[in-house]
Amino acid sequence: SVVLQECHVQNTAREYAKLYAAEAEPLEGFGEVPEIIPIFLIHRPANNIPYATVEEELVGEFVKYSVKDGKEVNFLRRDSEAGQKCCTFQHWVYEKTNGNLLVTDLQGVGMKLTDVGIATLAKGYKGFKGNCSFSFIEQFRALHQCNEYCEMLGLKSLRTTHQKQRKTISTKSKNLPNSSTVKKMVPKKAREPRDFISSEH
Repeated sequence: SVVLQECHVQNTAREYAKLYAAEAEPLEGFGEVPEIIPIFLIHRPANNIPYATVEEELVGEFVKYSVKDGKEVNFLRRDSEAGQKCCTFQHWVYEKTNGNLLVTDLQGVGMKLTDVGIATLAKGYKGFKGNCSFSFIEQFRALHQCNEYCEMLGLKSLRTTHQKQRKTISTKSKNLPNSSTVKKMVPKKAREPRDFISSEH
């Protein structure tokens, strides 16, 4: 059922948020970390809607901290501390799951979030399938701008890997005979494994 999936998604995202908090909280200057509130499934056999969800009521201004469709420009996302930390949380999960999973629809009051979604690649991730389209992952990759919290956590910029890939593709088409010799030389430079990976794309 939709209600069951909603619970599963939010509580899965909540587990990631706890791991994120455990890594971020000890960092000097990071401060408060956003939390996803728990959502509970209740069974009411006598009711005509037998299953419902229960969660803590959030009081205050409800804000969406992550973009859903690209057209929505939300300054609170960029300018507020909670918004920046939510974007960093998305980046952290994306990196932790090797780009297979993204927590979407981060929204709530202050640092307390609810009603979140999860996007996964088509095949899912570790047996889990999200409830949002894969295009959210592509959109995040294209739109995310790292902030100071991404830097504190040592997350890799998504932009540079994008540009590197584009460069290697364009040089490959121009100098096709060289591309094979370049490939042979790169693995010897043990210090730059990432360049090697991007030249393979």
